[in-house]
Amino acid sequence: MAIHVEGLVAIVIFYLLILIVGIWAAWKNKNSGVVEGTDRSETIMVGGRDIGLFVGGFTMTATWVGGGYINGTAEYVYLPDYGLAWAQAPFGYALSLVVGGLFFAKPMRSRGYVTMLDPFQQIYGKRMGGLLFIPALMGEIFWSAAILSALGATLSVIMDMNINMSVVISALIAIFYTLVGGLYSVAYTDVVQLFCIFVGLWISVPSALAHPAVSDIGVTALQRVHQAAWLGRVDKRDMWTWVDNFCLLMLGGIPWQVYFQRVLSASSATYAQVLSFLAAFGCLVMAVPSVLIGAIGASTDWNQTSYGAIPPKDKNQSDMILPIVLQHLCPSYVSFFGLGAVSAAVMSSADSSILSASSMFARNIYQLAFRQSASDREIVWVMRITIFVFGALATTMALLTGTVYGLWYLSSDLVYVIIFPQLLCVLFVRGTNTYGSVAGYVFGLLLRIGGGEPYLKLPAFIHYPGCYVNDEGILVQKFPFKTVSMLASLLGNVLFSHLAKYLFESGKLSAKYDVLDAVMSKHSEEIMDKTTLVNRNVIGLSELAPVKPRLSVTLAATFTRKETLTEEDDDSSPDSPHSLKNE
Repeated sequence: MAIHVEGLVAIVIFYLLILIVGIWAAWKNKNSGVVEGTDRSETIMVGGRDIGLFVGGFTMTATWVGGGYINGTAEYVYLPDYGLAWAQAPFGYALSLVVGGLFFAKPMRSRGYVTMLDPFQQIYGKRMGGLLFIPALMGEIFWSAAILSALGATLSVIMDMNINMSVVISALIAIFYTLVGGLYSVAYTDVVQLFCIFVGLWISVPSALAHPAVSDIGVTALQRVHQAAWLGRVDKRDMWTWVDNFCLLMLGGIPWQVYFQRVLSASSATYAQVLSFLAAFGCLVMAVPSVLIGAIGASTDWNQTSYGAIPPKDKNQSDMILPIVLQHLCPSYVSFFGLGAVSAAVMSSADSSILSASSMFARNIYQLAFRQSASDREIVWVMRITIFVFGALATTMALLTGTVYGLWYLSSDLVYVIIFPQLLCVLFVRGTNTYGSVAGYVFGLLLRIGGGEPYLKLPAFIHYPGCYVNDEGILVQKFPFKTVSMLASLLGNVLFSHLAKYLFESGKLSAKYDVLDAVMSKHSEEIMDKTTLVNRNVIGLSELAPVKPRLSVTLAATFTRKETLTEEDDDSSPDSPHSLKNE
């Protein structure tokens, strides 16, 4: 197996750069939170809640700009059946950050939550929080797998390594790096990451454009030269699929722990919003070189290159078009610098998702659901162990699943269909409870799984309108069933919450059947309308004073840090005591 020495040197240099920055950031902030009395585990999860605009803007942008983003965008621009018209990620995730900043960042940050799952457990209870952890975890694992798969593809081009071996090596490096330092290391290395991507790709683009085998990309954008025009088009029969996928990216990109980890680490709610808007602009800017490289790949006569006569799409290597262009269309010194920079950059994205998954497990599952008396040191060790476990799961997914963009869409499906409507309800819809949450969860899951998943070879048992079986015997859904599943989950939550409330409060169901303590419990003031309870003599007027939190004083106190709360009425949860104080 031939190893390119120059490529290996480039990889080592950039990996060391990322690692040194990560260690420096961890050392620089090793005492952060100690003076303020913040737990070490919380400092690892959200830093000292003092991330400024400069570092925050870079780390928020890096939430999405990683291996899957740059490789996947180039891949879809290059594919002749898709083109730029189907490379939805740049605009989809940019709009996702805008919507997140406008509506979600401020309420989440102003209440001082530590993870995305905190409001779910506060309103719906620890058991429902555990159920919602499952799609959240799977989303993070799939996203990490996409990053590792992209990095493995890049390394296999640089050093002629077996792609499976390169994925495993990349995962080991990412896992080790994640253990170096928590969110501080992630944030500071994101600055280096984006700089490497920007410089590495922009140095490579002019050289690739100047290669004699590359036709004018302005011409190939509209005309067929070596393959179909790279601008692409959306046929009328595919319009609903395009809309469905775009909504998935735009709305499904919000309820991610990697995003809210940055939001919750911002120094204020306003800063959290500004960071989201900056990141939206950053996502668009960072997508430009990837789009150009995909266009270059579609405009190349590969017979005139060292790659060979058969183009990448015919070798089933479309997902590696970015490293292939850098390797075969650029001078060696340019390609090695570009490939090395991109490799180090996408590697540093994996630590964020793995850290996010371990943070949710350690806090919302281990601590709040099972070990409420766990020490801070114990929580830190749980995080370290789960980093290894989740890293192994992500590596397995990267090895077993095909295209990078497929992993990308699959990771957004679960959070879009299940978590996004739940997040809407818990933050903005008054009166939802655990029964509605369970119903919405089940509806969304069944309708989504019923549509099938070709990337997992999961057969469909629901044939939505317009579906057909292609030449490969796979059922293709043309109906926007993902968005329909999300809307069904949202409506199911609202309707069943009010149905359960009516049945219990009207006496049609005895209070003893309120097994989830979601309606009749006197400690459910964050879910129920107190006026209704008083009118039905369930509680007395004297009980309108603040009552004990639902989960226990100790447990509920861990959800928020009081010093971060604001007094603004518009920041209050629709079902929190603050929103009821004027009733």
